[in-house]
Amino acid sequence: MPLYLCPFEPLTLCAFEPHSQKTKQMNKILTKEESKKIIDKVLAFSKADEMSVALNGGRTGNIRYARNSVSTSGESYDQSLAVTAVFGKRSGTATINEFDDSSLEKTVRRAEEIARLAPENPEYMPMLGAQTYIEAPTFADSTANIDPDYRAKAAFDSIDPCSKKGLTAAGYMEDSAGYSAIGNSKGLFGYNKSTSVDFSITVRTADGLGSGYAIRDFNDVSKLSTKQATEIAMQKALASSAAKALEPGKYTVILEPAASIDLLQNMMRSMDARNADEGRSFLSKKGGGTRLGEKLFDERVNIYSDPSNSEIPTSGFGGGGGGRMGGGGSDGRPQEKISWIENGVVKNVYYSRFWADKKGVKGVPPPSGFIIAGGTESLAELIKGTEKGILVTRMWYIRAVDPQTLLYTGLTRDGTFYIEKGQIKFPVKNFRFNESPIIMLNNLEAMGVPTRIGGCLVPPLKIRDFTFSSLSDAV
Repeated sequence: MPLYLCPFEPLTLCAFEPHSQKTKQMNKILTKEESKKIIDKVLAFSKADEMSVALNGGRTGNIRYARNSVSTSGESYDQSLAVTAVFGKRSGTATINEFDDSSLEKTVRRAEEIARLAPENPEYMPMLGAQTYIEAPTFADSTANIDPDYRAKAAFDSIDPCSKKGLTAAGYMEDSAGYSAIGNSKGLFGYNKSTSVDFSITVRTADGLGSGYAIRDFNDVSKLSTKQATEIAMQKALASSAAKALEPGKYTVILEPAASIDLLQNMMRSMDARNADEGRSFLSKKGGGTRLGEKLFDERVNIYSDPSNSEIPTSGFGGGGGGRMGGGGSDGRPQEKISWIENGVVKNVYYSRFWADKKGVKGVPPPSGFIIAGGTESLAELIKGTEKGILVTRMWYIRAVDPQTLLYTGLTRDGTFYIEKGQIKFPVKNFRFNESPIIMLNNLEAMGVPTRIGGCLVPPLKIRDFTFSSLSDAV
């Protein structure tokens, strides 16, 4: 009988009953052929002018622990199908998780009924015809085969070293394996299956004054070592006790990827063409127009997206899994390799299909993830080359101050350290910052080797004149 980790009992294994037949059905990852068969059947029921279908499903598992004890663990399974019917510029959507003929037809009729009652959408765009999608290695058998025993071992490898050193661990691991398929009455069809595993760990010292953090995410779980990630968090926790206060002000900082990822993702999510054209973006030009083609960043800044990249592979169509930025559904446009910023110059912005049509351009969809081409130095080498500065492990509680300059405020957390003459001298109290990723990438001094975080590839960044506005007593 299978085993799993009992909630509320540290590292205790308990038996549970095998999955029911219904659960096994929900757990099934449909093949490309099976998915197309269901989508074709749905489309055959249609009486609408146009119809699109989105089909997805799979398994999600997790394990959570705090105070060196597992609190929850489990798995969930789901299959879902969404049908969108269109009459003219009116559309309606209905969803279901049962795929027998009667249920599918009932869902089609419901979507059509909603569409007839819906108001017209003046920005509706006719559905796309057949498309060609990149096939990327988004699925790893190692991740798809994760079971409760694996999760228990992953948690043990994180909790055990902390317990032995009198430290307290709080962590979370979530893994998923699933598929996504899209199709419509114009002949479009796309299919992707993907896996992912996310792990984060916070380690505190016994007195609560030292805190360390590490985060990892992969498609292939064989690349994940919860023990190795935890050891980094342990080192930071032990080193960050007895933090000293420094005066707020402008400092040279080294931002680890976990410290810069949120600001950089916010910047990339702001590269929407319509917002820029309508004057609501950092890419808007005073008096009208956009800053597309202008040099806005240090010439060493190169940012691009590539769904076929082996380290952050993503679906060939947006919303198809394997990526973190795309979110939502897909309008059917292919994801391609796109240069967004080249030698500091803004080369592309992303468009909705409506706005691209209005502007008479091809337009590209938003990326599922992005890559910042970094340097060759390690984090340790960046520190060694710093005369005076501050190392920031991560940031949190980030809030927008000014969307047109992308000014944000937030706090450092879980290990902030003072650097002098190429060495970490002592931990410092956390700061509140007020900074913009636009200014950051103009004050760039150096970049390290990019590493995967949040479905993106981001290097550690050495930035001058980073603004810390006040101190925080939070650990």
